[in-house]
Amino acid sequence: MPSTDGPTDTSDANEPTFTTTFDPDVGERASEAVITAVAALTGNRPVDLEPLYEAIDPDALDSLVDHARRADAGTHELWFPYAGYEIGVRSDGRIQFYDGAAPTA
Repeated sequence: MPSTDGPTDTSDANEPTFTTTFDPDVGERASEAVITAVAALTGNRPVDLEPLYEAIDPDALDSLVDHARRADAGTHELWFPYAGYEIGVRSDGRIQFYDGAAPTA
């Protein structure tokens, strides 16, 4: 039985269910990466998923990433619920998926 206070103990509570990336430098769009990843996670075809715009405006998501990269304003992150996941999209191209709820700080 692991200890409850050992220095090497870690908690899985804040670990993402899945992490993927997209490359905005070569024109990959965050919205398309989200759809592709959710389809893979759920075993559905992208066309069979609920529309992303019911959770977030896909153009606004892509524009946020584009603007943050053009302005060299550091890394921005946006969280939203979609298809049973809490999804965090970062302007550096990292996307994290959590079952149900976003992690707490």
